[in-house]
Amino acid sequence: MLLQGIAFYVLATVAVASALLVVTARNPVHSVLWLILAFFSSAGLFVLLGAEFLAMLLVVVYVGAVAVLFLFVVMMLDVDFVRLREGYARYLPLAAIVAGVLLAEMIMIAIVTVTRGAAADATAPTAATPDLSNVEAIGRVLYTDYVYFFQAAGIVLLIAMIGAIVLTLRHKPGVRRQDIHSQVGRKRKTAMEVKSVVTGAGVTPEELL
Repeated sequence: MLLQGIAFYVLATVAVASALLVVTARNPVHSVLWLILAFFSSAGLFVLLGAEFLAMLLVVVYVGAVAVLFLFVVMMLDVDFVRLREGYARYLPLAAIVAGVLLAEMIMIAIVTVTRGAAADATAPTAATPDLSNVEAIGRVLYTDYVYFFQAAGIVLLIAMIGAIVLTLRHKPGVRRQDIHSQVGRKRKTAMEVKSVVTGAGVTPEELL
């Protein structure tokens, strides 16, 4: 219990501090790094509470979504990528600190989970029955009782993703693009031309055009 309490206070302190740094950092790249650290710390707290599914969901969905969201925001704001790449080396120390904290948190969570033993798993409040794990119980409820709401949420997210792509799409002049309608609807007369070539004379580039 002492080790679990220490892990809780460490993870909670890191989560609160990184959340404050997200809103106070002036550089958007720093804000994203602190936000990822806050997500990992919150996922560690969920693991300590016995909610492994929520922890996995927070890491897999939100950390991945943050990177995609940051990409779309950069595209919408039309940030100068050349200037952004010039200061790439300055972000390495901060990224190393964040990676070190994440590694320490994962080691601490693994130690707490192993030392907690099977007794904590049996008394976890999130399991529906002793025979079902946390992930299996949530999966059965999600794909049986709430399957229509789950599918509706997926459609809404798909529409949001398509809308973000449409908003950030920019057509540059002078760039040749594929016209599928004209390719499918072309006829033999426009797609092929037969030329009479003198035997042994060859074909000039002007004749090919």
